[in-house]
Amino acid sequence: MLSLIKTSIGTKFVARWSDLMCRLALQAVRTVAAEDNGHKTVDIKRYARIEKVAGGSIEESTVLDGVLVNKDITHPNMRRRIKNPRIVLLDCPLEYKKGESQTNMEFSKESDWARAQEIEEEQVIAQCKRILEFKPDLVVTEKGISDTAQYIFERANVSAIRRVRKSDNNRIALAVGATIVNRVEDLRESDIGTQCGLFNIEKMGDEYFTFLTGCANPKACTILLRGPSKDILNEIDRNLADALSVARNVYFNPVLAPGGGATEMAISVGLHARARSVTGVAGWPFRAVADAMEVIPRTLVQNSGGNAIRVLTELRAKHANGEHSWGVDGNTGKIVDMKSYGLYESASVKIQILKTAIEAARMLLRVDDVVQATRKEKEQQGPPPEEMEG
Repeated sequence: MLSLIKTSIGTKFVARWSDLMCRLALQAVRTVAAEDNGHKTVDIKRYARIEKVAGGSIEESTVLDGVLVNKDITHPNMRRRIKNPRIVLLDCPLEYKKGESQTNMEFSKESDWARAQEIEEEQVIAQCKRILEFKPDLVVTEKGISDTAQYIFERANVSAIRRVRKSDNNRIALAVGATIVNRVEDLRESDIGTQCGLFNIEKMGDEYFTFLTGCANPKACTILLRGPSKDILNEIDRNLADALSVARNVYFNPVLAPGGGATEMAISVGLHARARSVTGVAGWPFRAVADAMEVIPRTLVQNSGGNAIRVLTELRAKHANGEHSWGVDGNTGKIVDMKSYGLYESASVKIQILKTAIEAARMLLRVDDVVQATRKEKEQQGPPPEEMEG
């Protein structure tokens, strides 16, 4: 699989770090891969997030066995490093819910206003006490946390992170084994996440990042990319996305095909043999497709400066003898065994290419005539202006 992924990024910017990028892509796909009743799912878009942090060298890039979030704790006195934390994930605010624009409150005396403020604080305190009954070490919510709640958590030696994105919260839940709770009253012991090995906050550049790593069985991960500038990181991100897609395709269909035009030449030789067994006009479609398949190895030979006729004759003879793994070396223009050369491609991609090409050819053959709408040239509205006589 590593050689297959390396083939997809061999001509891109990250070719110098191809071994590193292949390991990152393969590890990320294996982390987020899941199988339920024989049904395989690999959602790299939602559960394998790429976090780009400028600074450092590209070799420092890694796949975290957990989640990385661009957030800091809400109170400076809260703990920034906790081993084996108990994590609570919320989708509700830990602050008093303000009324809508149509809400009116009428007070007859000044003490009533003070009592209204006390009621708001009592509601927040009740929510915090409900959470503290489960003895958490870290509270993460997608909404806000009021100053009162921050004070209570700080006194209870509990760290808190607020306004986390929904996608990040979902990945944290899959990584630490927690369940996102919509109401504090619905919180149960089974909703607490206990599979995280280490919670710590580090400063990289000018921003703080929260690390939830050392997870026992993470189903989501974060790929941390380091690089000298944002432009280089964006280019690495695009190349790594290609590698992730290739690894995902191989996970669904773990069948490889030799590259270098070997697959196309094997198909061509097989179709020519089939055409010889068919008499009449019915054999011509086989010959036409067989000749079209030889375009790939012929183009490889021509691009490398080799003799196309001689090399294709040698390659055709190899495949006629049953050595179907032989293809064209794009650097030298000579034929080599792709098994020893290490050049493989995904069979699912090859199959899709052939299906698309044949369907496009069938569609064109069904065309009887082409109707083209042309714009008539505008007629001159009079004789050209005569030259002025001097």
